[in-house]
Amino acid sequence: MANGVAEFRTAEDAAVQSPLAARLFEIDGVKGVFYGADFISVTKADHVEWADIKTFILGILFEQFSMNKPLMNEVDSDVAAGGEDNETVKKIKAILDERVRPAVARDGGDIVFHSFDKGILFLKMRGACSGCPSSTMTLKMGIENMMRHFVPDVLEVRAIAD
Repeated sequence: MANGVAEFRTAEDAAVQSPLAARLFEIDGVKGVFYGADFISVTKADHVEWADIKTFILGILFEQFSMNKPLMNEVDSDVAAGGEDNETVKKIKAILDERVRPAVARDGGDIVFHSFDKGILFLKMRGACSGCPSSTMTLKMGIENMMRHFVPDVLEVRAIAD
């Protein structure tokens, strides 16, 4: 992705926004597709084994990039909330962008700012981070401690569901 990230949780969303994600959803057992700056994360259903779908996924990816097909249709995939950020929110977003997001991207996920209200920072887990058992530990022990250290206004960090 040249800018932002994109997440697809249904074949219908993928069909509208991304030809590649739409093709990946054609594989039985693909449950989600997430694009980061320089990676793609595919989530599978529990009833499917990676060995059964890996070859199909790699084939689609090889074709996509060797033929230089477009990743996204002409739709904005990472819509930011309107309004102007105050200094605390700017500081939170900077820490997320500089310290947190690059680390979780290495594991195929992303964590994005949702809102900050009365000392509680709400973050959205995306890609491999969404539903990951260790994401709660990462959120509470890692991100919350970091935010409380650098941004004293942050009292707690919570994940929000879609």
